[in-house]
Amino acid sequence: MTAVLFDFSGTLFRVEPTDSWLRGGIAEAGVELAEAELAEAAQALETMGALPGGSGPSYLPEDVASVWGVRDKSAELHRAAYTGLSRHVPLPDDRLHDLLYDRHMSPAAWVPYPDTPEVLRALRERGIGVGVVSNIGWDIRPVFREHGLDPYVDTYVLSYEHGIQKPDPRLFRTACAALDVDPRDVVMVGDDRRADGGAAALGCAVHFVDHLPATERPDGLRPVLDLVSAGARASGVDPQNRH
Repeated sequence: MTAVLFDFSGTLFRVEPTDSWLRGGIAEAGVELAEAELAEAAQALETMGALPGGSGPSYLPEDVASVWGVRDKSAELHRAAYTGLSRHVPLPDDRLHDLLYDRHMSPAAWVPYPDTPEVLRALRERGIGVGVVSNIGWDIRPVFREHGLDPYVDTYVLSYEHGIQKPDPRLFRTACAALDVDPRDVVMVGDDRRADGGAAALGCAVHFVDHLPATERPDGLRPVLDLVSAGARASGVDPQNRH
């Protein structure tokens, strides 16, 4: 293997829980909400899937259904989809819907999985190219910079910047071209079998991880290092000296 492509949300990073997301938004808006009401609103937002990167919606309201399938093709569609979901939950201040959306884009709202730094660092030390390929509606680079992980990423290919969503092979092809690698020498790592599995159409190997809270998945990425080593051995290249 000469390169590894990673999904972002649910693979390298996990967004904060809905409860703390709502608490942060309420604090920013200067709104008071009784604890019982806050818990009820957080549960309703969770059920609606209003937190990007969190649980998916239990159902799609008619006013959101038309943009949901293409939400990652632009920043405007992404915001419309998720604020559209949150507006189905009564909140004490209408400003909260946009404030909450803005909050989820803050680096503080994201935490890397425990083994993310270790795996990215090890890949860099082995001379393996790293790309992040994400269906997303906003720039995730500041999240990587804030957590000190940007130096380990060679390229970011984000759906909203290209108007293309996974599983469209063109997004993975763009990443491979940016890394100057043959897709057949690449492994795509993600948590969505449909979206991330699209890389297989180019001949990439695909490895899936579970979309779990960070505390429940301490070492889901470590097998990637074994995959890279196995691929290098199969090609007769020492993975410790591949540049």
